Amino acid sequence: MIKLNNKQIIRNLSDKSLKTNKNRNIIAVIAIALTALLFTTLVTMGLGAVESLQQATMRQAGGGGQAVLKYINDEEFNHVKNHPLIKEIAYNRLLSDKVTNQGLLKRHTEFWFYDDIGMKLGFIELKEGHKPMAENEIIADSKTLQLMGVPLKIGAPVTLKLEIRGKELQRQFVLSGWWKSDPVFNAGQILASKAYIDAHTQELQSTYRKDYSQTGVISAYLMFDNSFDLQGKLNKVITESGYSLDKNAPNYIASNVNWSYLSTNFSMDIGTIIALASGLVLVIFTGYLIIYNIFQISVIQDIRFYGLLKTIGTSGKQIRCIIRRQASILSVIGIPIGLIGGFFVGKSLLPFIVNTTNYADSGITVSPNPWIFIGSALFTLVTVFISTFKPARIASSVSPIEAVRYTDGNTKDKSKLKKSTKGAKIHFMARSNLGRNKKRTFLVVISLSLSLGLLNTAFTLSQSIDMDKFLSKFNDTDFLIAHAEYFQENFTGFETKLTENLIKAVQAQPGFEEGGRLYGDTKVFTIENIKGATKSDDNTDARDNFISEVYGLEDLPLHQLQLIDGELDEEKLNSGKYILEGVVLDDNSNPMIEYANYQIGDKVTFHSYVGSANTSLDKINTTHEFIVLGHVGIKSTNSDRNSNYNFYLPAEVYKSLTKHPTLMSYAFNVSSNHEETMQSFLNKYTETTEPMMNYQSKITSKNALAGMQTTVVMIGGTLSLIIGLIGLLNFINAILTSILTRRKEFAMLQSIGMTKKQLRGMLIYEGLYYVLGTSIFSILLAILFSISIVKPLSSMIWFLSYHFIIWPLFSFLPVLLVLGICIPLVFYSLNDKQSIVEKLRESE
Repeated sequence: MIKLNNKQIIRNLSDKSLKTNKNRNIIAVIAIALTALLFTTLVTMGLGAVESLQQATMRQAGGGGQAVLKYINDEEFNHVKNHPLIKEIAYNRLLSDKVTNQGLLKRHTEFWFYDDIGMKLGFIELKEGHKPMAENEIIADSKTLQLMGVPLKIGAPVTLKLEIRGKELQRQFVLSGWWKSDPVFNAGQILASKAYIDAHTQELQSTYRKDYSQTGVISAYLMFDNSFDLQGKLNKVITESGYSLDKNAPNYIASNVNWSYLSTNFSMDIGTIIALASGLVLVIFTGYLIIYNIFQISVIQDIRFYGLLKTIGTSGKQIRCIIRRQASILSVIGIPIGLIGGFFVGKSLLPFIVNTTNYADSGITVSPNPWIFIGSALFTLVTVFISTFKPARIASSVSPIEAVRYTDGNTKDKSKLKKSTKGAKIHFMARSNLGRNKKRTFLVVISLSLSLGLLNTAFTLSQSIDMDKFLSKFNDTDFLIAHAEYFQENFTGFETKLTENLIKAVQAQPGFEEGGRLYGDTKVFTIENIKGATKSDDNTDARDNFISEVYGLEDLPLHQLQLIDGELDEEKLNSGKYILEGVVLDDNSNPMIEYANYQIGDKVTFHSYVGSANTSLDKINTTHEFIVLGHVGIKSTNSDRNSNYNFYLPAEVYKSLTKHPTLMSYAFNVSSNHEETMQSFLNKYTETTEPMMNYQSKITSKNALAGMQTTVVMIGGTLSLIIGLIGLLNFINAILTSILTRRKEFAMLQSIGMTKKQLRGMLIYEGLYYVLGTSIFSILLAILFSISIVKPLSSMIWFLSYHFIIWPLFSFLPVLLVLGICIPLVFYSLNDKQSIVEKLRESE
């Protein structure tokens, strides 16, 4: 055989062959474009969704810094700032302990200096004006200014009342700029200039380690090169800068990572790696299915053409070059279409995703990052060439004789006959036909099953988003009412107690279901001794006992306590002999048990004082001894938000220990259809009837994150739709190719007596077998994806709780059944234009 080495001839053959297959080219371009669209949409929506969800939780956390060093001074900041792991570091300095303006009673507001990095990480973008430069210039968020009665106008005078180390000061400022308040970050921010710090150097010297005053302390927010292993990087920065992670060490630096970063909930263990790799393989395999099928069908249709080329001396290598050149040309056309379409599909869905949250005005978009296009194009190209490898090998290896005898994927002359004792039943014939090309049948079934399996997985993931679990980080019940100072972390006891009038008003509202009081007062109990604790003027009383907080909880808040270890036995607690110790939780709600002061079974001795705030330390009422029954989590909803040593008792036991129990807060639940009504009532009541009272509810957080499930369904649904189109295109191609390559066979069957009705029935059975196979495989894949992808993700992300569901898949199976019947009938009707004699005369 003479080999042709003329590259120009091969190019001409490839191009002319390409031009003669216009219908095939259209389908192939669509297939390649769909694959590129799949990759691009996946990346665009994935990056955009992660960004929007992470941005939402960052705003809940109050900033975008990956980690923070807390309560440090200038010397410590300068030691740390040049560490090689730090990419950016923000210098944020607190300028007072409190802002005490009367208008800000119900809005916790802080007075800061932020440098440029601090403003960027704090999402502060001025709507008008400029950052403060002069000593008397400030900027603030719009809601804070409105509550103070300051017009949103540059140059407006602002009077600030500040508390600094117990002293009340009043200073005059001028507004140099303002930004729009975040709708869910319910805290006010007022920022001064560097000139203000320079003018009050002595006042702003940090004394935090002596008196715990926060005036002058620095919060250094850190950014690293990436968000992986944030805790490890943070620890390394602290220790390598010469400081300690030990809370009791003299050179200890308090710190934490930002819980809003999703990477803080992931560990790159073998399970995570397998899950990510499986997802990538799944996407590549999905693209492979359609492109492989397209080019395999093309080779099948042109098999006689390749056989003829072999007879005139074309080598197998040259035939492979012809097919790969065609694939390259089609890719050049299809990939850009898919890249552009995928980017705009993904980007167009993002506003919908963002608009389902409270961050519609946050301006979250996905810019046309070149890596999105480069990565998607490379993945598509790799998928195309992997997909064309097998069809090219078939075309290059087929002999001219095999090419002439080829029928529906069989290039070998198999003389083995099948024997049947059941007769020529239509459904048996249909099943036998699918078995003639098992690989193609399998690929069609798998491609259809993938789309349904992925769709079910998306719904499973969305249903695994546990809103209650997420909200429990901030709320234990539907509503919590207390004095306004409590929510400002300024609860002082009797002077800031909750009134029974508000509780009665709440209980009288429609929809009220259950509620419970929480009692507490920092001036009532002290502890005789705490293991390992260092005594100071700030944490001990005149008798050298540790100041502690003991809380009395009625049933509802008692049952909401997060038990860490030990037991929460109500009978034992009600006996008055046992107590629960509170343990601090980290930003991911994990207990920091190493900071517990007592072990289970230890005895704790308390002193309780008569009266309230005015009681003299000399008037000790009684001494009480308890056994630690267990440890529970300290949260903002079950503490005064300031105490270091927290203990919990049933309300009746607590009230028996003090003559004047102080009501700190009241937690309650309402029926779901009355949440908005109760919110409106509380809003009006705390504005007009008792303006010193305030509340917090789940509704704000719930509204902020209500779009999360929709986000997952939108992403999964869109990808499922694309993969479903790929599977449907494969199904159509398989049916069409089967009809085209078997036209002579159909004519022969009709010539020996098979009616058109029987022939259509046989094709319908073939479609039904595809549906049956797809149903079985999609159920298996849905179960596999649910267990291997959603379940591990649910254990890695703290706000997910795994729930197995299968109903979305079953709801789509009837649609698949209709398609399995209609598609074969439609394509048979479109191709049944010739007579039996004309079909039998066809040479190809």
